[in-house]
Amino acid sequence: MAQAVDIRGLEELARTVLAGLGYDLVELEWKHEAGHWVLRVLIDHPWRPGQPPDAVPPVSLDDCTRASRSLGAEIDVAEAIHVPFNLEVSSPGINRPLKREDDFRRFAGQKAKVRTRAPVPDPGAPPGAAPRRNFAGRLVRAESGHLTLDVEGRLVDIPVTDVERANLVYDFQSPGAGRGTAAGE
Repeated sequence: MAQAVDIRGLEELARTVLAGLGYDLVELEWKHEAGHWVLRVLIDHPWRPGQPPDAVPPVSLDDCTRASRSLGAEIDVAEAIHVPFNLEVSSPGINRPLKREDDFRRFAGQKAKVRTRAPVPDPGAPPGAAPRRNFAGRLVRAESGHLTLDVEGRLVDIPVTDVERANLVYDFQSPGAGRGTAAGE
């Protein structure tokens, strides 16, 4: 039932349109749900290295509406999708996906879940313990293509290219939980 759509082409179109409006493309999904095609687009305001995460304003309903109108019009003009579909544009939410090295760098200090494509050794695990794919902990840093995650006091090094899926985890216990933290997206 998969509908042939050039996802990379859609991502590039969306990235270009959104950048022209002053937004970053966080994630784009093309799915068949409940009998309908859905193009789900997550947007955010740009972040620059060295800028505190809370300096980035939250995505508003007006931002989503503006992005949806422009993106929908450009998709129609480009004839990029040839079936009826629903376009959903929203903010990344509190469990924001982490895709690029800059995402991991931006949210250093925050809690995250990371799933790798292949098992990764877990330093400090009991001798003979098998490498694992799922990790949860605090992002320590991201540099030179690697992210470092503090998992219960053990530092785990993961190549960014080996990350299958990652997202922030809302920290209800953090006294600073708010805008710009995992809670703020």
